[in-house]
Amino acid sequence: MHRWSQLFIPTLREAPADAEVASHKFLVRAGYVRQLAAGIYSYLFLGQRSFNKIIGIVREEMDRIGQEFYLPALHPRELWEASGRWSIMGENLFRLKDRKGAELCLAMTHEENMTEIARKELRSYKQLPQIWYQIQSKFRDEPRPKSGLLRVRQFLMKDSYSFDIDAAGLDVSYQKHRETYRRIFDRCGLKYLVIDAHSGAMGGSQSEEFMVYTPAGEDQVVSCANCKYAANLEKATSKLEPVEDLTAEGDGKPLEVHTPGQKTIEDVARFLGVSPKNKIKTLALMIDSKDPKSGRNTSRAVVVLMRGDHQLNEAKLATALAGKETRPMQEEEIRHLFGSPAGFLGPLGIKWAKNIADSNGPVLLVDKALEGRTNLIAGANKQDYHVKNITPGQNFQPTTYADLRAVASGDPCPNCGSPLRMDTAVEIGHIFKLGYKYSDSMGARVLDKNGKEVTPIMGSYGIGIERILTAAVEQSNDANGFWLPRQIAPFDIVVTPTNVADEKLKTTAEGIANSLESAGFDVLLDDRDERPGVKFKDADLVGIPFRVNVGKKVTEDRVEVVHRSTRQSQDVSIAAIVEYFQEVLGRAHE
Repeated sequence: MHRWSQLFIPTLREAPADAEVASHKFLVRAGYVRQLAAGIYSYLFLGQRSFNKIIGIVREEMDRIGQEFYLPALHPRELWEASGRWSIMGENLFRLKDRKGAELCLAMTHEENMTEIARKELRSYKQLPQIWYQIQSKFRDEPRPKSGLLRVRQFLMKDSYSFDIDAAGLDVSYQKHRETYRRIFDRCGLKYLVIDAHSGAMGGSQSEEFMVYTPAGEDQVVSCANCKYAANLEKATSKLEPVEDLTAEGDGKPLEVHTPGQKTIEDVARFLGVSPKNKIKTLALMIDSKDPKSGRNTSRAVVVLMRGDHQLNEAKLATALAGKETRPMQEEEIRHLFGSPAGFLGPLGIKWAKNIADSNGPVLLVDKALEGRTNLIAGANKQDYHVKNITPGQNFQPTTYADLRAVASGDPCPNCGSPLRMDTAVEIGHIFKLGYKYSDSMGARVLDKNGKEVTPIMGSYGIGIERILTAAVEQSNDANGFWLPRQIAPFDIVVTPTNVADEKLKTTAEGIANSLESAGFDVLLDDRDERPGVKFKDADLVGIPFRVNVGKKVTEDRVEVVHRSTRQSQDVSIAAIVEYFQEVLGRAHE
């Protein structure tokens, strides 16, 4: 039997000074975790019990569809260079050297490692499909660790990877994970939603996130209450209301107009008496990279055109540029490309690259909101001048059109037209259709039914173990502490004798704890020689869903059962206490 007096449960009356969100405050106060350094935490007794229960649920469900591996966290540089992520991940990747000078990294995900195994071991379509998973520590050199376990530098993750012979097989593996994730999060007692998501540096096509609404979240979720459309801000779209184009002036050819001192979209629109919706916003950017052959640093211009009243979505831009990072152009770079100071930039008079792979010119990305528009107004690439009668595809040729627009609250839903809303949420799981990004770049090949060598198609699927616990705390807390779903709480029930010096109360409490434990419940006996108020406060704090108060009513063969989530209590016969919890919680072992 677990006795509180013999355990290390260092509860605190005050939260850490730097704790801003509920989960950070309460997990520290309840003695679940202690910070070792910024973004690095030790998991103490109660915390580890909860994590073990979460891991048990994850493992049980994943074993239904896949096979568990355990891979190294320490990877050689060559492995990540083979996929191209050694440079793409930048400073987020922990890098180090061994005593011989060989470069290594601490893995934040294991696509490379899993693909390396597949490359060496899988030979035939007969070995596919495969789903491999592991539960292991990951590392990310997070620039701003904060919010307790929500933004850290070392974290526990269930990551799994699927290998299939074709896209139809990947659809099956992806759906298996989607259903498995639902069972996992249902069993963990979370209220969550599944949204369309951006794949980011992982690459690939389709991806979805499993999100929990909370003010502590750093992700923005766009949703529609009417049709249940939901997506993260990096992926969300909205229905564009029709915009009336301007009537062409003069002979319809580009017409320069004098706009002295008018630099901003709003200033020019006001000066010309038009709506910002009829203007083109020009964003001048650069991609810095290193030539793999010569090792020289190179830069390439990327110009983005948006509707005047729209904002650029950085994640959508990164997707359009295959993950390449951009920076704003410097003044001298702007003058070199446009021949004009900032504030009067536009797309005319420049030979743009025909496609993104074409290195013989700057890239011109045009947001889809401008596709099909006519007679727009843009900068003239000349100080104090703009140009009217600009039509994309006629007066200039974009390198490509792309969805680059950030959705705003109140925009019409893309499905039903109802107003969209934005809420903050935390991601607890993410599933990706990776496609051929890793298997192709790392040379994984198998023979198909016809003896032809083909590349396996991959999926990648992650769950944040700590985030399940933090999301549960964020969903269920009050001023006194938090309560967890029974499935992931460190204990189901805490039995609290109000006075351990009273032999009757002490003996009765021990008997109740033994009976409940024999029935399969996780029970903590608070046998400390403390005042009842101290015990009750600690019990309210540490997340255990039920408390049994053993006090003066034992003379009537009754105890008080307190439901932590509702704060409601009721008297229960001591003889019927096991049956009571079997009815309320269900049998622990059928």
